[in-house]
Amino acid sequence: MSIKNIVLLLVISSMLQGCVLTKVVSVPMRLGGAVVSIVPGVGNTAHDAIDGVAESVDDIPI
Repeated sequence: MSIKNIVLLLVISSMLQGCVLTKVVSVPMRLGGAVVSIVPGVGNTAHDAIDGVAESVDDIPI
């Protein structure tokens, strides 16, 4: 790897700390929960469970 690639990698990795990193994980979970919520009967329960897990991922102090 060249020095330019290493510096770019370090800059990108420093930007993906904290809130951005947890959002990268929790946003797809929330989208999946929204899709599951259309299932009759168990959709709302599954959506609430997935949303609760996404909330706890957002609360992780990174």
